[in-house]
Amino acid sequence: MYDRVEINVRAGKGGDGAVSFRREKFVPYGGPDGGDGGNGGNVVIQADSGITDLKMFRPHKVYKAENGENGRGQRKHGKQGKNLILLVPAGTIAIGIGGTADEMLVADCESHGVEAVVARGGRGGPGNVHFATSTNQTPRIARKGEEGEERTLVLEMRLIADAGIIGFPNAGKSTLLSKITAAVPKIASYPFTTLEPIPGVVRQGQREFVIAEIPGLIEGAHLGKGLGHDFLRHIVRTRVLVHLIDGSSSAPVEDMLRVNNELSLYDPDLARKPQIVAVNKIDIPGMEELLSDIREEFRNA
Repeated sequence: MYDRVEINVRAGKGGDGAVSFRREKFVPYGGPDGGDGGNGGNVVIQADSGITDLKMFRPHKVYKAENGENGRGQRKHGKQGKNLILLVPAGTIAIGIGGTADEMLVADCESHGVEAVVARGGRGGPGNVHFATSTNQTPRIARKGEEGEERTLVLEMRLIADAGIIGFPNAGKSTLLSKITAAVPKIASYPFTTLEPIPGVVRQGQREFVIAEIPGLIEGAHLGKGLGHDFLRHIVRTRVLVHLIDGSSSAPVEDMLRVNNELSLYDPDLARKPQIVAVNKIDIPGMEELLSDIREEFRNA
């Protein structure tokens, strides 16, 4: 899944103001009439629900908006530069890197149609018509247009789902997703079968909601270990978490607490999200006898 990319954006430069004087027949002493330069175009990101990833962006490429045109005589202002609109999946955030702060949230395009300016165009320079005074009727000065903003951005897509299925690797998350939705995740008996978030839609009558399987977490995920940061961010927007526990584990409650600890270390708000705890693999021979013990452990946890 192409869900994170670093790009450079550059807004348009403002056009230069013009130095010009009125030249007409029978008006030998025409005053200044230099027009202003046009403003440079902005760089805008806009959420589009028809886009599912960020693969259209080339890493480190410079995406540039149009420059403003220079002013002209007869007080004609230069044309404003066109905005550059970058379409991104709904749920994408833009993080500015470098500069005075290490990282800074620049934009959050959470839903379809939401847009944000990530680099502002420079203002056009004023023409010489603005510099005439009582003591200087023929100013031969105008100002250049301002440079547009330039910055490095990390575009990061965060999956939009109502619920997220979390748990240790091989807890049975893919199997659960395949049973309650039409999604077809890869299912195998080894850990880390799922390497990217997989969404599915649960339909019940006229109602439906989106649930996503988040690849298995391990201790140290908040530091980027395993599949770490790449996927923890995808559960930030969920409203509820389905915490799937491997019932055949020797310490199911401890497993739950370890995963919750990783969530808390990554983002304290994640650990405070409502959770539905589901114990899997209780149909394994001998598990029925342990089920009451597991229930009691969870009540006391």
